[in-house]
Amino acid sequence: MLVRLTHLYFIPSRIEDSKKIFREQIVPTVRKIDGNHNIMLLEPLDGSDVYISMSVWIDKAAADAYQDSGKYKELVDLVKDNYSKPPVLKSYNVS
Repeated sequence: MLVRLTHLYFIPSRIEDSKKIFREQIVPTVRKIDGNHNIMLLEPLDGSDVYISMSVWIDKAAADAYQDSGKYKELVDLVKDNYSKPPVLKSYNVS
């Protein structure tokens, strides 16, 4: 299993809009992709602008297929006008 974390840095005044787009557009789309176990948005408790999109995949091949398809970029770009700085993607094996 593989987990991908995308650190998202939102402009404070655009956080609610970003959360709505994530909830209504990004989550339903990713959950339909073969190999996806789950996706969720982690909201910071400290009030910072750093949110984390966590997606869980059956394996690296499924996660790579999703990213290589261009769908990852398309979905990340849905909230691109709300970023205070570019998102950062990191991948982790689940052991």
